[in-house]
Amino acid sequence: MIIGELTETYPPMQDGVGRVCWAYCETLGKMGHEAWYIAPDDPGHTRIDGLRTLVYKGVQIPGQNYRLGVPDWSMEFRKELQSIPFDILHIHSPFLSARIAQEIQKAHPEVPIVATFHSKYYDDFYKATHSKAIAQGIVRRIVQVYNQCDAVWTVNNETAGVLDAYGYKGKIDIISNGTNIFQADGDAVREMREKLNIPEGKTVLLFVGQIDRKKNIHSILRACAILKEKNVPFTLLLAGEGPDRGNLEQLASQLNLKDEARFLGFIRDGKTLQALYLIADLFVFPSVYDNAPMVVREAAAAGTPAVLVRESCAAEGLTDGQNGFLCENTPEDIAETIIRGIPNAKTVGENAKETIPQPWSEIMTDVVSRYEELIKRRKNRL
Repeated sequence: MIIGELTETYPPMQDGVGRVCWAYCETLGKMGHEAWYIAPDDPGHTRIDGLRTLVYKGVQIPGQNYRLGVPDWSMEFRKELQSIPFDILHIHSPFLSARIAQEIQKAHPEVPIVATFHSKYYDDFYKATHSKAIAQGIVRRIVQVYNQCDAVWTVNNETAGVLDAYGYKGKIDIISNGTNIFQADGDAVREMREKLNIPEGKTVLLFVGQIDRKKNIHSILRACAILKEKNVPFTLLLAGEGPDRGNLEQLASQLNLKDEARFLGFIRDGKTLQALYLIADLFVFPSVYDNAPMVVREAAAAGTPAVLVRESCAAEGLTDGQNGFLCENTPEDIAETIIRGIPNAKTVGENAKETIPQPWSEIMTDVVSRYEELIKRRKNRL
């Protein structure tokens, strides 16, 4: 089967949706399928070995980590795209990715399009424009894209509820994100502690993701200030880049957290990221923006339980005190939940490792079956 997986970022490590797209391509390739990662280029990053990639021209969006793709500027991309006999197209973003997929389908009507809804787009556009009318208008156009697809998937039930609230009334299938368990590497853990000068026994709190206020990082910092007031010894590691890093570093300084909070920047190397998950006692991720964050599953795969906001999309599937820790969306309760979680982190982390991660190979077995059914159904309708 020849599959096009389309998104808006390259390389995939740039954001969660890109990493999902990468995992799809990598796992499908291991299963013997030809999966293409299709996205705007990013000259600052190298291609990923073993990943079939089709990239088109992109321009940097001011103040953002993202590039705006301009496929019409890329004749070489167009020629290569037209030369590939796709069996199915899977869009992970309802913007340029969708337009490219629709153009292919127009030329080849037998090729179905499936779309996965990943993100709270209204929140993004409202933040960017400060206009409810504009954000609502864009959401209506996004819903139109999903209405034109052969199938629509989301990553959990809470996310399906978000899409339904946007006005989409069609059938939604739940296809979870996966992650693979990785084994503890004692040497890597010791080396990481030495590199960061964190003594054994000191509590390590970890955040991984975009350094953006929408991730509620300011609440993490304020919670950590409360921990410091209560004489709880800890180190907070924040791995990622984003538009609000400067402001959040300044907030950390104002809260007298210069010694405790460390902004590590974007971690490209997978083994380094795994070592960070392994040295962490708690993964603190109080985002109410994210739907089914990969990072929570990755932390669980390392046996590190997450602190998540109760009833958020990210918290679906977690039971407080069993395979994670749930808090209210306030710095005070985040701090209290961290204090409650520290002595129980190991036991709850083992439960998280047993109950949360699902290997990508299992996810893709189901995905391939669904792809085949969509291809068959599309051909029967012509």
